[in-house]
Amino acid sequence: MNRKPIFAANWKMNKGPSETEDFVKSLLSKLQGSNFNSEIVIAPPFVSLAKLADQLHTATAVQNAHAIQIAAQNCSEYDSGAYTGEVSVLMLREFFVHYVILGHSERRSIFGETDAVINAKIKKAREANLKPIFCIGETLAEREGGKLEEVLRTQITGGLKDVSEKDLAEIVVAYEPVWAIGTGVTATSAQAQEAHAFVRSVISGLYGADAAGKIRIQYGGSVKPNNAAELMACPDIDGALIGGASLEPQSFFEIIRNGTQSA
Repeated sequence: MNRKPIFAANWKMNKGPSETEDFVKSLLSKLQGSNFNSEIVIAPPFVSLAKLADQLHTATAVQNAHAIQIAAQNCSEYDSGAYTGEVSVLMLREFFVHYVILGHSERRSIFGETDAVINAKIKKAREANLKPIFCIGETLAEREGGKLEEVLRTQITGGLKDVSEKDLAEIVVAYEPVWAIGTGVTATSAQAQEAHAFVRSVISGLYGADAAGKIRIQYGGSVKPNNAAELMACPDIDGALIGGASLEPQSFFEIIRNGTQSA
């Protein structure tokens, strides 16, 4: 199955508007003249969405500028109302956002988001024609306790509950072992491939082999330029959701370059 690789930068709570401007200028200069057969996504903090959108809009003369899509790091499951601190999907659309990261382990563990909440957000995102990057992953204790498959199956079935096959086609799954996020520890390519193959098998059971074969599954968890090629060479890994290593334009560029060449 020919799936276009997708490389997404999750900046988390880093880079305000001025830093965003500097980053984009640098990244676009590196992309100029390249012809990667991959999709590039940047997810800045909410306050930097406008600057990112403006920079990409004004950079139309730069080759591949059009290939960079904008993502938000979260959205509300509500359209509007008395929800202090929340941001709706309709607000995100005004900043030309195409993707939204949902279910990240930090949202689950720090902010207490459940599978049901994540499911509601996924469906709300699809109502606004936003494409969810749906994050799943196990903790070290869960992996060592032999619960990897149980945890992933629960997260997948809960997060995708009542999501149509049509909407599934617009979703990217991001497998991120919690024990590898920001720790410098990366799952081996064999471990990552095994988990991705299992994720695809669960989706096949829910939606059929054809839908499972088309969906893109990213790997996330201490992805760096020196391990991108090995990870992306795995048959069920279709890109990367990158945290710390995406904060530097050169590092992010090298991950895209190395990963695309081996995908």
